[in-house]
Amino acid sequence: MPDRPTIQAEERTEFGKGAARRIRRADKIPAVLYGHGGDPVHLTLPGHDTMMATKVNNAVVELQVGSGRRKQLALVKDVQRDPIKPFIEHVDLVVIRRGEKVTVDVAVTIVGEAAPETVVTVDNQVVSVSADATAIPENVEVSVEGLEAGTQILAGQLTLPAGVELLTDPEWLVVNISQQQSEEALEAELSEAEADAGIEREESDEDEAASGDAEEKPQESDSE
Repeated sequence: MPDRPTIQAEERTEFGKGAARRIRRADKIPAVLYGHGGDPVHLTLPGHDTMMATKVNNAVVELQVGSGRRKQLALVKDVQRDPIKPFIEHVDLVVIRRGEKVTVDVAVTIVGEAAPETVVTVDNQVVSVSADATAIPENVEVSVEGLEAGTQILAGQLTLPAGVELLTDPEWLVVNISQQQSEEALEAELSEAEADAGIEREESDEDEAASGDAEEKPQESDSE
């Protein structure tokens, strides 16, 4: 479990796109803190410290807010990132308290190597769990070491840390291990697909030709 970072936060009273742009130009990040029935608190966070803290999933941070440095634990709920530039546009934080349970999605991480000539497919990248707010696992590791083709790992078979409860349907397929196709089989499939495409093109050309002949055929006159 990584150390919980401390972030110096300032309350803000300016809102809107213009205010957000000014905050970002100062290498800071606009954020909002909410939860436990209280009014949302709009914050400004330091850019570098926030970027480092949000590198892990479900990060829990300790905020020191305002001139009085009021301390508050918070779960990083959502991070909005610029689609092109490497910076954070906005952060949503949820108030948490020691000892309470929170519901989060935890990433599934594959470790080990399956048996030769197999393909490992992760059908569900995350699972939903209930965990202590101050002990949220960063991920759930799934070992596929030496597993043979045909092996399936369901959500209910995952090994979770103590105190973490699975909320995802236990019957959900998480990892599937299948037999790798040989080069010969792949080439045969490709050849068959190309042959089918060729037949479809020929049939389409024949239909177009028949349609063209019908349109060019002169109409017989009903008059004598």
